[in-house]
Amino acid sequence: MIRELLQEMVKHNGSDLHIKVGTPPTMRVDGQLIPFKVPPPTGEEVDAECDSILTPRQRRIFMETSEVDFAFGVPGLARFRANFYRQRGSTAMVFRTIPFDAPRFDTLNLPPVIKELAKKPRGLVLITGTVGSGKSTTLASMIREINETMRKNIITIEDPVEFLHRDNLSMISQREVGSDTESFHAALKHILRQDPDVILIGEIRDQPTMSIALTAANTGHLVFSTLHTTDAAQAINRVISFFPLNQQQEIRFLMASCLEAIVSMRLVPRSDTTGRIPAVEVMIATGTIKEYLLDAEKTPMIKSVIEESTSEYGMQSFDQALLNLYNEGKISLDDALRFASSPTELQIKAKGIEAGTDVSWTP
Repeated sequence: MIRELLQEMVKHNGSDLHIKVGTPPTMRVDGQLIPFKVPPPTGEEVDAECDSILTPRQRRIFMETSEVDFAFGVPGLARFRANFYRQRGSTAMVFRTIPFDAPRFDTLNLPPVIKELAKKPRGLVLITGTVGSGKSTTLASMIREINETMRKNIITIEDPVEFLHRDNLSMISQREVGSDTESFHAALKHILRQDPDVILIGEIRDQPTMSIALTAANTGHLVFSTLHTTDAAQAINRVISFFPLNQQQEIRFLMASCLEAIVSMRLVPRSDTTGRIPAVEVMIATGTIKEYLLDAEKTPMIKSVIEESTSEYGMQSFDQALLNLYNEGKISLDDALRFASSPTELQIKAKGIEAGTDVSWTP
C-alpha cells in the first residue's frame, strides 16, 4: 500500500504523505491537503506497514519512545524522510519527498546574493523558516554549488540525512544522528579534528550545538545551519536566548565577529502557474548590522537596515520580497498580504501610496 501511495504523491509533485488509522491517506500538494479516494486503513494494516519499513534498530526506538525519525530510498522513485508516531493508541506516519539529487541553485527562484554565500571562506550562515519552507533544499543547493566549483572538505551532520551528495571537486562526509553519531553535540565535539572546510549542521536545537557552531565559524570554518524562526531579528534573539544572561553580551560579540548572513524563507502559492515560490528575507552582516547586533537596544532596528540596503548589498525584507513577487505577477495580492510581516504597510506600498522621501523600497 505505501509504495503505491508514495508513487502517486511523487506523480502529483506532492511534498508530504500522511497516514493514520480511520482517515483516508492524505497528501500535501502546493501546501494543500488532498485526501486519496481510498478506504481509511485499519490499525492492523498500518502496523503491518510499519513493521515492513522499520529496521530492527528503528523498531526498538519506536517501541521505547513512541516515535522515530529516519530517511530511506525507494529505487527508481525518490528518497523520503519519515516520522512514525503514536496518536490515540495507534500508529501514524508522515513521509516527506526528497529528490535523489540536490537541486541546482539556479532552479530555486532564490535571490542571487544567496549563491554568493556559498563562496564565503569562513563564517556562519543561518537559514531560517517554519517547517516545510525550503530550508533543507536551499542548503542542499549551496552544498552542491561548493561541490561543483571548489575543492573543500565538507562534513554534514543531519537528522536524518536527506539529500545524498556524491564527491565531485569536494569531499563530502554525511553523518546521520543515531546511526553514524550519537547526537549533534557528540559529532560536533570532534568535528574540528576532522579537517573540515565547510560544516553543515542540520538544525541548531540547543546551547551546546550553538556554542560549537560559533566556535567553528570563529576559527576559520564556513558553517551552515537552520533555525525554526520566522525572520532575521527573531533568529538573532533565538541564538542569544540559548545562553544565560551573564553570557549574552559575549555571544553578541561572537556573532558579530563571525555571522555572514541570515536567510529566512516562506513558500507562497503562485498565481501565474501551479506550485509555490519562495519569498526570502536576506540579511547580510554589514558593519551597521554588526553594530546593531552588539547593542540589545539597537537590535530591533535591524529590519530597517535590511529595507534600506537593497540596492547596495542585495538585502531585502519579507515584505519587499512579497511586493516584488506581486509586481512581477507571480503571486496574488491576497497571498502577499497573508504572508506579510506588516500587511497594512504592504497594502499601501502595493497601491503605490508612498511618501515622496521614502526610497527604502525602491529597487
